[in-house]
Amino acid sequence: MSALKNKRILIGISGGIAAYKTAELTRALIKKGAEVRVCMTKAATEFITPLTLQALTGNPVHSDLLDTEAEAAMGHIELARWADLIMIAPASADLIARLAHGHANDLLSTICLATDTPIHIAPAMNRLMWSNKATQDNCKTLAQRGFTLHGPAEGEQACGETGAGRMLEPLELAENVVAKFSQEKTSQVLTGKTVLITAGPTREAIDPVRYITNRSSGKMGYAIASAAQRLGAEVQLVSGPVALEAPNGVTRTLVESALQMHDKTLNLAKNADIFIATAAVADYSPAQFAQQKIKKKKDKTKESLTLELQTNKDILSDVSHTFPNLFTVGFAAETENLIENAQSKLKRKKLDMIVANQVGENKAFDKDTNQIEIIWADGQQSLPEQTKTEIAKELMEVITERFSAK
Repeated sequence: MSALKNKRILIGISGGIAAYKTAELTRALIKKGAEVRVCMTKAATEFITPLTLQALTGNPVHSDLLDTEAEAAMGHIELARWADLIMIAPASADLIARLAHGHANDLLSTICLATDTPIHIAPAMNRLMWSNKATQDNCKTLAQRGFTLHGPAEGEQACGETGAGRMLEPLELAENVVAKFSQEKTSQVLTGKTVLITAGPTREAIDPVRYITNRSSGKMGYAIASAAQRLGAEVQLVSGPVALEAPNGVTRTLVESALQMHDKTLNLAKNADIFIATAAVADYSPAQFAQQKIKKKKDKTKESLTLELQTNKDILSDVSHTFPNLFTVGFAAETENLIENAQSKLKRKKLDMIVANQVGENKAFDKDTNQIEIIWADGQQSLPEQTKTEIAKELMEVITERFSAK
């Protein structure tokens, strides 16, 4: 893809452990067609070497304020004029403070003072540093001056603590950059609309310590939630247990069982315009929940255990039949007869659209890539294998087009 073709992006890196992620961000932006150059603070070079970034970009890495090799020894002016967008990732608490107070004591801060190019920052720091009033005030100051902040996300941090302060993941930041340039060409077509999405697996309890589940990672659903949010939608995400952080700007509700997901989804569907069911909901759950842990039988001649299962409520079907005017998109994860099974599900559950993908044999589940077939009543479109972030962006474009047509 060349979503950023002919775009010139200057990546700024300040000192922080998240600097190692900037190599992936750099690579992602280049893959999308951008020309990338890098400016590092001295502290940043303690976490990742300039040579790494130079190898990725094919351009020298800039760090000296007074560069004798630059035109008129004024490298900061040249770089400030060169960039179409400046992305600082990670942006440490120290750098944010210096930018807020107009310091120009290194190359990166000087560039930021000497440019009228849009500046985006991805904060990354300890949770207490992030929540400190000084940091919050500095961020508000920058936002008022036109800086765009991305994140931070919540989750486990390098210091061992958990909370807000993690840098957004590189692929999400790259998509945010794409979205910024896309917004210059098109409006946020889903502004004023609510998109409801289910994602991840469900867990069906057997006893207090055991449950039935599946291999869904939730990555596809979370990527779709981010893509919908970038189109201007208010996004409600109902998620089963996953090891993912809530997408930026998305309202997430965590559930565990299929019944919990069913009840929450039906309640939120009342106010939704589009429903996208990516969750891998368990079809069955134990008929009886054992209040105590089921013990292994001591009699070795009776080593088998029979577990009686009951059918769970069908979330997708219940939503489509209860709210016939809601634009409803289903997912069909199949191991065989992909198109036939998906078309059958589309008609049986009265859906507007269905997304079919092949699973099994190391495909789809818990992977960063996917390959899908999009099917509706009188049409079909294939999306080749690519990252789930890219798949989500293109899928939302198709969904938006079909939704508008309806």
